[in-house]
Amino acid sequence: MIPAARPVEAVSGVRPDEIPLGEILEGQRPRVFKGMAADWPLVRQGRQSAGAAIACLKAHDAGRPVVGYTGPPEIDGRFGYDETLTRLNFRAERVGLSAFLDRMAEAMNTPDGPALYIGSTDIDTYLPGLRTENDLAIPPEAFGPQPPLVSIWIGGRTTAAAHYDMSNNIACCVAGRRRFTLFPPGQAANLYPGPLEPTPGGQVVSLVDLRDPDLERFPRFPEAAAAAQVAELEPGDVLVYPALWWHQVEALEPFNVLVNYWWNDAPGFLDTPQLTLLHALLSLRDRPAHEKAGWKALFDYYVFGPAEQAGAHLPEGARGPLGPMDEMSARRLRAQLLNRLNR
Repeated sequence: MIPAARPVEAVSGVRPDEIPLGEILEGQRPRVFKGMAADWPLVRQGRQSAGAAIACLKAHDAGRPVVGYTGPPEIDGRFGYDETLTRLNFRAERVGLSAFLDRMAEAMNTPDGPALYIGSTDIDTYLPGLRTENDLAIPPEAFGPQPPLVSIWIGGRTTAAAHYDMSNNIACCVAGRRRFTLFPPGQAANLYPGPLEPTPGGQVVSLVDLRDPDLERFPRFPEAAAAAQVAELEPGDVLVYPALWWHQVEALEPFNVLVNYWWNDAPGFLDTPQLTLLHALLSLRDRPAHEKAGWKALFDYYVFGPAEQAGAHLPEGARGPLGPMDEMSARRLRAQLLNRLNR
């Protein structure tokens, strides 16, 4: 038996500037804020009709080509891999936003039509002015040293297979209903990640179809399901969850729109840990187990322990990269790495 996922904690009556971001991230507890974006004009238009929401989006179209995804009817809206796991089951192409929205409108009346989807697309670049009245009033300092990346997602009845992002996320359900199924980072092994490349959207995705999991092929999946949480979002609802949480996203209506805010409370000069993971595959994974155990202890000391630990006993002038990281020390360290990698 696969256990039913428990619902994500939901609260009402909270303003955007009252979202306890630190509490959610530090406690690793996703939360739904009911109706937080309900007063957005685009939410009201989406409730009125798909056509009204599409008209609003087209009115803000800057005329720049976007990436549109088209999947054949047989994938049933689930974007992922073909049977070989070496190719994707859809095609991506540069398209005009308004023209692709027209295709979506037409596909809504075609039950066996293709799956159409526009993934993460920067709102301010491609839909200038849309955020003027459709934005969460969160103080910029709440996001840390860098502003969030605000993107829009548009499509029909589509499913983004479970995957993780490297950023924290505020997801605003704007039109249609969405279902997020969330798994904590420690469930990676029980979700059977696919190949590192190709990937449907830049990150590895789970091979398990949550709608009909093959337990002979993926016998540990029930352990992930036992840890899962589900957020059922109505238009105007807002979901906040931490970076690295796996999430499957199902768009449940013939036309759906989501706006999200990605952010990391970290300086922009830091490299992405994903690069570290790839280099660790090259340098550590295939070493003997006893040696890997030794390296794990060193990583705990230098990386995963308190940031000041490794340099605390050294004079300030001798700490180098063991001292507080700033833009200049990051550049020096990056140059050393590039010099050693280019051997």
